[in-house]
Amino acid sequence: MTRWAVVLAGGVGSRFWPLSTEKQPKQLLPLVAKKPLLVEQLERLRPVAPAARTLVLTNASLVGAIARAVPRIPRKNVIAEPKPAGTAAALAWAAHVIEQRDGRDATMISVHADWAIGDTEGFRDALATAATAAETHHALVTVGIIPTRPDPGFGYIEPGQQMSPGVRRVMRFVEKPTRDQAALMRDHGYLWNSGIFVWRVGDFLDEVRALSPEVAPALAKHAKSLKGFFAAVKPIAVDHAVLERSKRVLVVPGDFGWDDVGTWGALQRVRQRDDQGNAVSGTVHALEAANNVVHADEEQQVVLYGVNDLVVVARDGLTLVTTIERSADLRKLVESLPRKLRDRT
Repeated sequence: MTRWAVVLAGGVGSRFWPLSTEKQPKQLLPLVAKKPLLVEQLERLRPVAPAARTLVLTNASLVGAIARAVPRIPRKNVIAEPKPAGTAAALAWAAHVIEQRDGRDATMISVHADWAIGDTEGFRDALATAATAAETHHALVTVGIIPTRPDPGFGYIEPGQQMSPGVRRVMRFVEKPTRDQAALMRDHGYLWNSGIFVWRVGDFLDEVRALSPEVAPALAKHAKSLKGFFAAVKPIAVDHAVLERSKRVLVVPGDFGWDDVGTWGALQRVRQRDDQGNAVSGTVHALEAANNVVHADEEQQVVLYGVNDLVVVARDGLTLVTTIERSADLRKLVESLPRKLRDRT
């Protein structure tokens, strides 16, 4: 059985404004290290699946930029979604493409482009365990992250009966809980729902056809038309469309420094920090300042004195200042801005 990698690279990443824009969203930015997040993710996946068996799904407007950023991926493998329609549509179409090219027994390993991974080998080992479980049990497998904190921003997975070493049945999925509920679930062995999915494409498409009226009719009617499929499908997340309805879902616990890098504040967890806990990029001078996240573009300089827990982003004559806590709400700010200011970068 062959293995394919599928990387979801759509979206704008408005929580990283003003650095992230429609033309250059966060997956194309070097937010964690020197290379863009998408490039880093594809390099991690190279030993898992060759470029010829790697698909990248993205917004139609980003196809050119992504093709230039990752030239080793064949152009036909960069798939342009005509409109956002949720992860169920994206993964169903990816599975359909793989089935057409390689048969229903091919294994599909799906990840997102905009993650930070601290332990690359541990990441690959978890993917290999999940792939073997999917092939052995004819199951839909997810990798659940062992929580490092009671984070209410994530969904959670309750693991159940052990099916094989390192593989458990999924008892249930839990939507984003309160912080107190998240603390209790962490203490009781729940896992973060990472969005890493592994399955044989035939098994997944069988479950889509059986369980997802939002997706199945569109796929049946428009199997030869990407545009037709995305026009007809009902937007929904794959968790709701398939996984929560299926009795064939297994989970592999993972502990490899995963972070979804969802906000500026998240960079405090994934970037190298100075002795005062500041995560900085660019020319920054900080005195008696701690636990700040600072990004200064070329020709920009930032000086901090006596402040803590701030996010400061300076680029092209525009400076954003907020707190780490409020950086999670940045979408609200961006939506409130005049379009001329919002899009100036």
